[in-house]
Amino acid sequence: MTPHDVELETILIVEDNVDDYEATVRSFKKSHLQNPVRWCKNGEEALNYLYRTGPYENDDSVLKPCLVLLDLNMPGLDGRKVLERMKSEKDTTNIPVIVLTTSSDEIDINKCYELGASTYIQKPVGFEGLLKAAEQIKNYWFGLALLPNRS
Repeated sequence: MTPHDVELETILIVEDNVDDYEATVRSFKKSHLQNPVRWCKNGEEALNYLYRTGPYENDDSVLKPCLVLLDLNMPGLDGRKVLERMKSEKDTTNIPVIVLTTSSDEIDINKCYELGASTYIQKPVGFEGLLKAAEQIKNYWFGLALLPNRS
């Protein structure tokens, strides 16, 4: 699969903070990243989306994402548990996961890589920092990296 083949595949953002979600989407648009974005507001919703269970069971609009942006610190089922489940299941183990969180704790960083995170990024402060991060995500994940086939 070439970088151009994934141009319009879905990106899943798992983020409980509406302001952070909206800022991320704005930064993607400003960076000309045109992939459709789906938003899950917590870990349980993300797992329901990824495995088409609960409210997503018969939802034909659910598409397997080509990339997941995952916040760690969410109420209920946190990002660590989502990552652990994703990387232990055959259907989702090959989906790249970018942990995008406020934590710079070495324990969090090491644990996420142990669990199979593709990248760990501390959330930039301010929109300009987020815009720069979005541009780098676009350039790397959709310009340079070859992503696995999702079928």
